[in-house]
Amino acid sequence: TKQFANQAILQDLSLTIKEGDIYGLIGKNGAGKTTLIKIITQLLFADKGTVSLFSSQEQNEWTKALSRVGSVIESPVAHNHLTAYQNLKYYCMIRHIPNADKVIQETLDYVGLSDTGKKVFRDFSLGMKQRLGIAIALLTKPDFLILDEPTNHLDIHHQMQLMQLISELPVTSIVAIHDLNHASMFCDSLIVMQQGQILASGTPEEILSEALLWDVFRVKTKIEISPYH
Repeated sequence: TKQFANQAILQDLSLTIKEGDIYGLIGKNGAGKTTLIKIITQLLFADKGTVSLFSSQEQNEWTKALSRVGSVIESPVAHNHLTAYQNLKYYCMIRHIPNADKVIQETLDYVGLSDTGKKVFRDFSLGMKQRLGIAIALLTKPDFLILDEPTNHLDIHHQMQLMQLISELPVTSIVAIHDLNHASMFCDSLIVMQQGQILASGTPEEILSEALLWDVFRVKTKIEISPYH
């Protein structure tokens, strides 16, 4: 449970994330998605309730477990005047990652940024910035990846490209996303939030069969599951 100025943002919310799956955290703006993500990563703390990360039993264990988590929350945090390689080099230094050059090249290849050369972050397209944010999150080879609206402000083509990349990552993931259709195409499980509560959770097929969701997302026709799923 979390409140801001006596307004309930999360209300007795409870969920369990299973290893190996991609979870789509979906809901309108203000549903509480980002607040939930910030609480998991200790950027905020709940007013009531607990978080157990990798079976942590107390806060210091939870804090230590965060070293196994990669995240991009709200927007990628990178230095405007540095290239993709230089940004990753910086994060390798502060995280004491061994074999940095090899790790950086592998990570850039993985997210499709190996050919950006001397172009600096400020000159990247929105899609490139999101990919670099994911690259920074992947440097430590996390066991759990948390992404907050990674497709925001991207055109439909780049949204699909980025979601395809995320779906291929060999890591348990939570992806906060607005688009029910994209979530159903690329995620194993969906968690639907409304006004700080979990309205429904399950496989894309189960969620899309829930009649109550049509009003939440104002869907007029049934969404078909893509062959990508």
